[in-house]
Amino acid sequence: MSDTFNQRPFPRGALVGAGALVGLALLLVSAVRISGADISQMPPARPIAERDVRFEDRPDGGVAVYDARSNRLLEVLAPGSNGFVRATMRGLARDRRSRGVGPDVPFHLAASADGRLTLEDLATGRRVELEAFGHTNANIFAGFLRAAPGAN
Repeated sequence: MSDTFNQRPFPRGALVGAGALVGLALLLVSAVRISGADISQMPPARPIAERDVRFEDRPDGGVAVYDARSNRLLEVLAPGSNGFVRATMRGLARDRRSRGVGPDVPFHLAASADGRLTLEDLATGRRVELEAFGHTNANIFAGFLRAAPGAN
């Protein structure tokens, strides 16, 4: 090592500051743990739009999306298109089949005030946070919320 560094002690102020920062972090974490506060106990965000939907395979390979309450057609996804919707619904349908649940129970689609978009399987309780897959994919599902029944 260089003689310059051997003769100069580590700056005491930096050492005290780092120690104080670590101590403060431990104090804050302890206070949160002792108080019992937990993010999982936060109330769910207020939904700003929601709809129960049903998906139905069509003979031509398309997928029809229905408003489950009115049974009105919202949209028809062309054969071979919308791979994200198809993959998501295929996974949820597989889960339903493994539990012996049929396709008659709708899915609940909800957009929350905090920007989340979720699809919940009302038959199994399984929930998919759609915005986690990017805006492009989530916007396809968000379109089902905006679609007027009977629009297509």
